[in-house]
Amino acid sequence: MPSKISFPHMGPNTQIFRWFMQELGWEVIMPEKPNSETLSLGAKYSPEFFCVPFKICLGTFIDVLNRGAEVIATSGGVGPCRAGHYHMVEADILRRQGYRFDMIVLEPIGRRPFYFLKCVHQLNRARHPIWRFARILRTGLTKIRVLDELETELQRLRPRELRRGTAEAAYDQAVALVVEAPATLPAVAAAKEAALEIMRSVPVDREKPVLRVGLVGEIYVLLEPKANLEIEKMLGELGVEVHRDMYLSGWTAENAVTAIEGTKPKVAAAPYLGELIGGHGQESIGNSVLFGKKQFDGLIQLAPFTCVPEIVARGILPAVSRDLNLPFLSFFLDEQTGEAGMRTRVEAFVDMLWQRRRQKEGIVPCHEAI
Repeated sequence: MPSKISFPHMGPNTQIFRWFMQELGWEVIMPEKPNSETLSLGAKYSPEFFCVPFKICLGTFIDVLNRGAEVIATSGGVGPCRAGHYHMVEADILRRQGYRFDMIVLEPIGRRPFYFLKCVHQLNRARHPIWRFARILRTGLTKIRVLDELETELQRLRPRELRRGTAEAAYDQAVALVVEAPATLPAVAAAKEAALEIMRSVPVDREKPVLRVGLVGEIYVLLEPKANLEIEKMLGELGVEVHRDMYLSGWTAENAVTAIEGTKPKVAAAPYLGELIGGHGQESIGNSVLFGKKQFDGLIQLAPFTCVPEIVARGILPAVSRDLNLPFLSFFLDEQTGEAGMRTRVEAFVDMLWQRRRQKEGIVPCHEAI
């Protein structure tokens, strides 16, 4: 019976996936943080016009299989988006390269309930009774929600920290506390309070003027820092408080059972895009509208190159920008995207936003005062 499992890397949540799999009796082959080598390896074996998430995941899978993984756990997808079929293409490419492994693909329970239960049985290698499996799952989901709260706090602290890097260091300590908390809700609650206390101890300038910029786009590029060249950190260092309305906990709540209609982003998107187009295109428009109504200073769209839902969203964003007076910047990322080029565009965008702010309020840009 296979005993070694791995999965795609997805930011700090990867550590929760490790904890969850270990609780279920697996030896985890931990995926490394994606880097240029991961992307190059995935691109080498990928169809030419497949997107960055596919290439990063494929490169990750090749790496973990080379290190002994016997099972790969990944997700499927819903709606008219090719991402829902990526696991089949990845498995075919890997097997053509001579790799032998099993793949467990998690789909929303509302679509294929019996298949979902089969996957749960496969994942439950320790054969825990259903009540214990449910407790581990509930604890894992709670930990993911706490990590999302910590990440939100990090985005608030970064542009205000007195010494660069202190917020990031505190965040790393806080994440470790939550990840290693025992599998009980009281233990996670205690870890959360201790983690937030660590974050709140970071020295900050509470009076420092900052910009507020919203991020929208495809979920993997939003949640995996290496896929977006760590743009959130880049913005924080430029005096920008980043807001992202798509987190793994929220996405899981809306999609793990079945796709929920009538969510705030979908309702907000209706005047511009009233139907599902696949991926997160509709959410990108809806969240952009919500950011505009909250008087954000700007908006950045992050998407994989060739992502059709985000291409459609990009065509609609000028109307949203005009109606809500919300400047926006779009990045379509692939293995050729360079950090220097992105930083140049981001710095120019932030300078423009500060100029708009000065015209409105007469505030001196904080990054010019350094």
